Order: sequence, then C-alpha cells, then structure tokens
Amino acid sequence: MNTEKSFQPWSGYLAVLVLALLLAGIIYSAVQEMIWPFLAAMFLFILILPGLVVVNPNESRVLVLFGDYRGTIKKNGFFWVNPFFVKKKISLRARNFDSKPIKVNDKVGNPIMIGLVLVWKVEDTYKAAFAVDEYENFVVVQSEAALRKLAGTYPYDNFEDESAEVTLRSAGDTVNHQLEKEIAERLEIAGIHVIEARINYIAYASEIAGAMLRRQQASAVVAARSKIVEGAVGMVEMALNQLAGKKIVDLDEEKKAAMVSNLMVVLCSDESARPVVNAGTLNP
Repeated sequence: MNTEKSFQPWSGYLAVLVLALLLAGIIYSAVQEMIWPFLAAMFLFILILPGLVVVNPNESRVLVLFGDYRGTIKKNGFFWVNPFFVKKKISLRARNFDSKPIKVNDKVGNPIMIGLVLVWKVEDTYKAAFAVDEYENFVVVQSEAALRKLAGTYPYDNFEDESAEVTLRSAGDTVNHQLEKEIAERLEIAGIHVIEARINYIAYASEIAGAMLRRQQASAVVAARSKIVEGAVGMVEMALNQLAGKKIVDLDEEKKAAMVSNLMVVLCSDESARPVVNAGTLNP
C-alpha cells in the first residue's frame, strides 16, 4: 500500500457513553469494595479513553498500528479508534509559501534576485506522511530548487539576448506557468497539490543593478532620439514639398540644405529654439 485509503472510525459519542457506564461501575465497585470489578472497570476505562479523537474541518488523522498504515480519517467530527493507533495530524488547508528573494544567475550569466509565492495543500496524506521526511520543509527546498532552474532557463531581459522571445521580466504568464509545472512535478512525490505558483519579485543583483539601470536609460534615450529624428525628417520633407508645390518661394539646392539643417537643429534640439527675425532679404 503506497497510496491513501479512507478509514471509517466508530462514533466518539458512543465511546463516551461506554466510558460513562464504566465510570459509574468504578464508583459503584469502590463503594461496595469489590476489588476485581473495580480493577476491571478501571482497566477498560484507561484503555478506551486514548482512542477518542477530534477531527476539525480541513484536517485529517493518519492512523498507524505498530508500523502498519491502517488509513486516514478526513471526515470531520468526534470519533473513537483503536487506542493503540498512532494518530498523526495533517492539515488539508491551503497554505502560502512566500520565499525570500534568492540570488541566482539567469541564462546569460547575470546575477539577479528572484522570489516566488506558492499556494499549496496536501492532497495525498499517505505520501505526505511516509514518502518524504518533513513534507513542509520538502515544499520549501523543492520550490526554491525549481525557481533556480527556471531562472537559469531564461534571460532577465533581451538586452544581451535579442533573439529571446521569453524573458523573466516580460513574459509573466509563460514563465509562471512553467514555474508552476516544474514545482508540481517535484512535489507530486509528497502528495502535494500546487494551486498557484508565480514570481513575486525580480531584480538585478545589487552589484550590477546600477550599471544595468544606466544601460536601460541609455537604450531609452537612443530609442527616443531615433523617434525624434524620424519625425523631424518627415516634417522637413513635408515642408519642402509644400513650399515647392505651392510655389511660395524658389529655393536652390544650397538654400534647401541650409533650411534642412536649421529645421533639423530646431526639431531635434533638447532646448527650445530662439527665433531670429531676418530684416534683410533671402536673395543674394
């Protein structure tokens, strides 16, 4: 037997009734000074009493008799079982594991800090009790191991690996699904059901965070400049076409070049342009 099986216990209230009758017999025997009935009733009372067990909602009791697994009580209530059973309590409630950020290397070798939050619960009490040693610690160790493996599978971002379509920072749902799958496979041996697993913290490690921030800022500036230049070229082209089409002024190539230069400076400058009024003539 290497899987969970259900155990049907006796009613605890019936056992209490029997205990009450035995207690009455103990008192009566003591008053009447009947030694053997007194000892027999006392022995049965002491024997039956440890068999009482209370199972709260979303809790269970794993029952073992002299090293033999006899079953699990999952039904909540007040019961009586063999007093020689070892009754191990295992909670069936959903639990959270919020890991502290750990330092790992991503796919391209950059040190990063990454953490996860895991929602889990015990599904198979036999595996949780006997397949692993301390299943709660097993959840913590295997979850962090799965997180380390996942971090080494993908890059933090695509600055150094531009061909990467999935990154730890941008592909949240894909990465979280892969993390949940990896943890579920590792915890299946312990009878643990993974309800949800997701990355809740990710950042570059402190030793490279400053350099990576400056690189990201530089990339943003370059992207913004490229957009500005693209827009400025379009505006200059539109201005030249409209001047030529409406025949407002006739410009030779040299004057067109000067106009393009001035417009590009004005449109691409970080500061506001200061207009200069030409009181003379444009013609030589």
